[in-house]
Amino acid sequence: MKKLIGTLLLSTSCGLGGAALFNWIQTNPETQTINSDDRVEAQTVSYQATQAMGGNADFVHASKKSTACVVFIKTVSNAPQSNYWNDWFNFDMFGRRGKVSSSGSGVILSTDGYIVTNNHVVDGAESIEVILNNNRYQYTATIVGTDPSTDLALLKIDAKDLPAIEIGNSEKVEIGEWVLAVGNPFNLTSTVTAGIVSAKGRNINVVNNSFPIESFIQTDAAINPGNSGGALVNLNGELVGINTAIASNTGAYNGYGFAIPVNIVSKIIKDLKEHGEVQRAFTGMEVVDITAEILEKTGNVENGVYVGFVGKNSPADKAGLKVGDVILKVNGQEVNSKAMFDEQIAYYRPGEKVDFTLNNSKSKSLTLVNREGTTEMLKRKLVHSNTLGADFEKISKVEKDRFQVENGIRVSNINGNVLRRMNIPEGFIFVKINNVTFNDEEKLIKTIEQMRGRIVVEGIHPNGTKQVLSYYYY
Repeated sequence: MKKLIGTLLLSTSCGLGGAALFNWIQTNPETQTINSDDRVEAQTVSYQATQAMGGNADFVHASKKSTACVVFIKTVSNAPQSNYWNDWFNFDMFGRRGKVSSSGSGVILSTDGYIVTNNHVVDGAESIEVILNNNRYQYTATIVGTDPSTDLALLKIDAKDLPAIEIGNSEKVEIGEWVLAVGNPFNLTSTVTAGIVSAKGRNINVVNNSFPIESFIQTDAAINPGNSGGALVNLNGELVGINTAIASNTGAYNGYGFAIPVNIVSKIIKDLKEHGEVQRAFTGMEVVDITAEILEKTGNVENGVYVGFVGKNSPADKAGLKVGDVILKVNGQEVNSKAMFDEQIAYYRPGEKVDFTLNNSKSKSLTLVNREGTTEMLKRKLVHSNTLGADFEKISKVEKDRFQVENGIRVSNINGNVLRRMNIPEGFIFVKINNVTFNDEEKLIKTIEQMRGRIVVEGIHPNGTKQVLSYYYY
């Protein structure tokens, strides 16, 4: 009853801090950036400033300009069933399975049918339907490419003369600025909610990937299940982010949502269109936020990021960067958190040069490399198994160095029953099976297909932790 009352208060008080939101903020102080009173004041000031601008910079204009560019996405996948009746009617030799429908949102990027959405919206989907203009037009979509590290996916439909959204600049987005979230929450198509940008460069550890890029725009515009992949737009109706996640204890809106900055989206989409995969660039070092503990090591340097690891013979090592250095800027852009640093590096491709400004007024320049330690553009080489219903690929040199393993095979695009019964997640890296290492996809696939007796799998979870899993097959 209290949760219901809290929800009602939250929805009717326009973010004045109902019981549910207040409780969440108190128990999650690390995400608290603007309290309820400050948020209302910031919204009022932002709105007054907007009115002073004149012209069409208002909610109505932005809504009309952007809603037609946001589509409804329906997917069908083969997934485990928890419903009682499904336990009776969807049982086969590989376990209980059944067709599951889910939905999300997407944004039209071009008039000829390119659409961006979240990777988690289409992950594992057997079919993808894109619905436009309030159910008037429906298309079957194909996946051009995905990037789990940013939770983005690029789709293509066979259509012409579509309403493409206007691309903004997320670097120019200001904290306190009004934004609109456009999407299809709870299957309610073409829904628009308003809020302000309450933070930038936010890392919430929601992307399960070996090298995640999280530098979210945080907003208090209401975002709910179904909004994923939808548009975050400014009051000019320009796309500034792709809505991706919410901070919630219940699975529904509880005060804050998070969007991928459009500048990152643009780079990822360009790579997927041109190469079929993201040309991710690496420095060969890892940085961390400056905490109270690390502050002692920096000589009380508060700004920037702290270099915590430098790989041997990596670009960073060759450039003379060392553990303990503090990086203040990347190509002239200030970076005051790991998220901001990762975002800046994400804009570049292998072979491009970047300059780092350090706290000692010195600068270092290095040439970025790809996952194999070279400057070439790479293509993914996937081996598909129809029996296992998944794709397999060797891990990169960068990953071998990071996880300190000699070999490994990553699994992706899982839509079969065998790996799901084993509770193998998307992006899992197989290192050993019964103490045998693998560097050949076909050998690993054959081994899994023929497993009998007691099986011990050693691998690496998508979040980077090592795992040991045990099974028994008859």
